[in-house]
Amino acid sequence: MKRIILSGCHGKMGHVITQRISERSDCIIVAGFDIDSEMKEPFPVLSDSRNFDGNADVIIDFSHPSFLPKLLAFAKERKIPAVIATTGMKDEQINQMKEAASEIPIFFSANMSLGVNLILDLAKKAAAVLSNSFDIEIIEKHHNQKVDAPSGTALMIADSISSTLEQKTLYVYDRHEERKKRDKNEIGIHSVRGGTIVGEHEVIFAGKDEIITIKHSAMSKEIFATGAINAAIFISGKMPGIYDMSDLVASIGG
Repeated sequence: MKRIILSGCHGKMGHVITQRISERSDCIIVAGFDIDSEMKEPFPVLSDSRNFDGNADVIIDFSHPSFLPKLLAFAKERKIPAVIATTGMKDEQINQMKEAASEIPIFFSANMSLGVNLILDLAKKAAAVLSNSFDIEIIEKHHNQKVDAPSGTALMIADSISSTLEQKTLYVYDRHEERKKRDKNEIGIHSVRGGTIVGEHEVIFAGKDEIITIKHSAMSKEIFATGAINAAIFISGKMPGIYDMSDLVASIGG
């Protein structure tokens, strides 16, 4: 049984993960980290990670980017693998995570859904075939409480497509700022915020007289919780380095 520390345990995703783990027999939450340590959970909650004196096999982090440096320092000191599922990180924080991966295994993905990561693979294959004659646009939709835009998943899709193209791509977020024709090397990325949309991502390949779309819709947050838990089980005991959903998918396929 894998012993998990849940960072951000009082957040929306924290509650979903707590519920999902309570239904499993292969893992248990031994502690939670959260700024509010007074709210009760079925496990001890600490506002300062340095006060944790138990044993753990892996950390799942769904907290806030500002907490990442302290969490990485704790993980490195205790030699505990970490699943980083927090979104909205800046380049500096991503670099800190990559540096920590030289000492501990880190699983990082902007989206923990297996379905979304299948979309990445399909979009790359489509781009390799269609890029010379098709324009590429990405539309992402989320609930009205999401603060970062575009979503980390939309950027992850764009980066995956860009990695297959020969020409240097340009991400365009606000077409209204310039009045000119679309360049062939552009990838348009558009954000919609409204209601309680969990998450939708659509990749549009628009060519002459035909349009091809690849779309994923998340119906609940449980798919992200399940993905993060499976990632935690997968990364426990691994060698230091950066791991992502492609590694998890490969292990399942193998």
